[in-house]
Amino acid sequence: MAAHDYTARIRWTGNRGQGTASYKGYDRTWSVETPGKPPIHCSNDPLLGGDPGLHNPEDMLIEALSACHMLWFLHLASDAGVAVGAYEDDPLAVGETDAKGASRFLRATLRPRIAVPDGTDLALLDALHARVHETCFIARSINFPVDVAARYRIARG
Repeated sequence: MAAHDYTARIRWTGNRGQGTASYKGYDRTWSVETPGKPPIHCSNDPLLGGDPGLHNPEDMLIEALSACHMLWFLHLASDAGVAVGAYEDDPLAVGETDAKGASRFLRATLRPRIAVPDGTDLALLDALHARVHETCFIARSINFPVDVAARYRIARG
């Protein structure tokens, strides 16, 4: 097994001048700053008063899950000799918040739309999706179920 290090700097940007002197006196905004990459400006979940125009941790988790799945699916498809022409996903994650305010994800569904050449074995593609979860870093790291509801578009030559 090889260990991997991943780093980022999370910088709170929500100090309105008095810090956290009062609960409503500060913003729940921050930036993700990774050396050599543009910053990602973030806020908390809009359900908790966050800015709906900014990414929140929940967004970033489902985005990371979908992107990791996509990258591994493309890898496996290439290895299988399938020339994927397009891939888009609109993943859906379902969460819950209990009476004490603690939240968690219950499940997620990846809903990729994939263009493949005429004659592609669609059952093979479904099997590749199932294999992704054996290797995808993010999928192997989460503790909620993930379903894949893939749709295929045949690109006629």
